[in-house]
Amino acid sequence: MSTIVVTTWSLEQTSPADLLPAAAPEGDAVRVVRSEVPSPEFSRFLYASVGGDIRWTDRLSWSYDRWQGYLERPGTETWVAYDRGTPAGYVELDPQDDGVVEIAYFGLIPSFRGRRIGGHLLSYGAARAWDLAERWDGRPPTKRVWLHTCSLDGEHAMANYQRRGFRLFDTKVEEESDISAPGPWPGSASDTRP
Repeated sequence: MSTIVVTTWSLEQTSPADLLPAAAPEGDAVRVVRSEVPSPEFSRFLYASVGGDIRWTDRLSWSYDRWQGYLERPGTETWVAYDRGTPAGYVELDPQDDGVVEIAYFGLIPSFRGRRIGGHLLSYGAARAWDLAERWDGRPPTKRVWLHTCSLDGEHAMANYQRRGFRLFDTKVEEESDISAPGPWPGSASDTRP
């Protein structure tokens, strides 16, 4: 199997004041709603649909039970952007020790990219990471929000993170197996769009 060189950047905010929100899309067509009922089917749909063309594959082999266990952890949250009722993308918050929250996954379904939804969704998700303790009894106040992106992600990902006030704190360059992107329909004979 061939390999490719992948650069991974880790970024953080260490205060709610670091967040530089993007403007919300005009009108009321885009809403961001928390998916409060843990649903492996829905979360897998979001994961495969957002990451299918940019090599998100690590969770494709997860069993239903593994998804369920992950989603039921206290403090784990999925916030979904809807454009006129249709899921457009999501942000997943992963609570960690000592008031740290990772934005584990963030992105838009390919047909919704380039519509000025991503900055708004990232702003909303980062704000929810900062106020996570308000929704979860016993959770310490958030002291740090972090995420990572890599050279395989969308071409505007890094700039979006930096415009939202995330600062770079680590860079790694590694060789990884060159796997083909499964597209938004893993296992399908064709992943072309009209």
